[in-house]
Amino acid sequence: MTYLALNTAVLVVLVAVSASALRRLRAWPIVWTVVHLCIITLVFDSLMIQVGLCAYDPAKIIGVYLGSAPVEDFAYAVAAGIAMPVLWAVLGRRGGRRSASAGPGSVEDSSAVDGPSAVEGSTA
Repeated sequence: MTYLALNTAVLVVLVAVSASALRRLRAWPIVWTVVHLCIITLVFDSLMIQVGLCAYDPAKIIGVYLGSAPVEDFAYAVAAGIAMPVLWAVLGRRGGRRSASAGPGSVEDSSAVDGPSAVEGSTA
């Protein structure tokens, strides 16, 4: 299997699974994130390939390069740029909403009862 086929399959599955969450997110921040991740990938993957930290089997890539990195290498940056905001949105909804006025690390829970709760046997 070529890297292009593998990357295409992963990206198709990722977009299909994330479609409902992606519709609720603004597109511009995701696009901007993907662009920056691709720039970082271009710089650092080119450096890693040039110094010999990694190499690609020429039979498994299509032969198109940006810098020293094959274009297939950028699929990981695209996947991360899509998956991380989706995970943040989906998992963030489950943990409650953060309140800026409540201070760092605090979580607002709408089911919480106002005021101190009485615990049986406590004297405080």
